[in-house]
Amino acid sequence: MRITDTLIHIATRIAQWGAGLSFAVLIGAVLLQVTGRLTGFAPVWTEELTRYALLYCVAFGAGLAFRTGDLVNVDVVCEYLPGKLPWLLRLVSAIATCALAVYLLSHAWRYVAIGKMQTSPALGVRMDYIHLTVWLLLAFLAVFAGLRVLGMLTGTEDGKPVKADEE
Repeated sequence: MRITDTLIHIATRIAQWGAGLSFAVLIGAVLLQVTGRLTGFAPVWTEELTRYALLYCVAFGAGLAFRTGDLVNVDVVCEYLPGKLPWLLRLVSAIATCALAVYLLSHAWRYVAIGKMQTSPALGVRMDYIHLTVWLLLAFLAVFAGLRVLGMLTGTEDGKPVKADEE
């Protein structure tokens, strides 16, 4: 197994577990919210927890969506171009995605740091834990885009999205 395959596998598993866990929290909070409304005891913090779980779900899922091609693509046009042009466009877009995400990481970290001075109203959670979702989203996009660039330059992949059953 190549090092890029190992890195892709590890990053994919971390993102899948993070998305799965945050989705489980989201489901649990919504179920508690709905049953609470039916019984007359609806904890106020469930609505806040639902929003935060959704943010974490998106943060972990963005890199996976990039990997599987579920983010916005213009491949309908690109794939009909002649020769190596589709491959080159996929490479350029992966480089641009990685570069932009890496550039924004330090700015997102400043946003995370501001949250240390704030707490959420219902749960009382420090907001830097919630603001961390922005940084995680960018980090996972950078990792998956960077791994795509690496795979394309080493010839181990062609830059086309990889569906989950193909891994």
